[in-house]
Amino acid sequence: MPEIIIYTAKLCPYCTMAKRLFDKKGASYTEIDVDSEPGLREEVMEKTRRRTVPQIYIGDRHIGGFDDLYALDVGRELDPLLQA
Repeated sequence: MPEIIIYTAKLCPYCTMAKRLFDKKGASYTEIDVDSEPGLREEVMEKTRRRTVPQIYIGDRHIGGFDDLYALDVGRELDPLLQA
């Protein structure tokens, strides 16, 4: 299973939903709270070109946010990514 990284914020419902989806799939992930360290949110924004959380990476692939992750699951594309 590829490494999964989720950039999150404390009170973010979409972050919670993304983590629950990964938990349901039995996928382990590394969660990085962008509010835990000064400048980290700006670093993630620069890296992803997006201002919202969660921002999700599966391996080297930037998935995007929860809506993007959910669309992959509905389209039956998420499981193959998790097994790659």
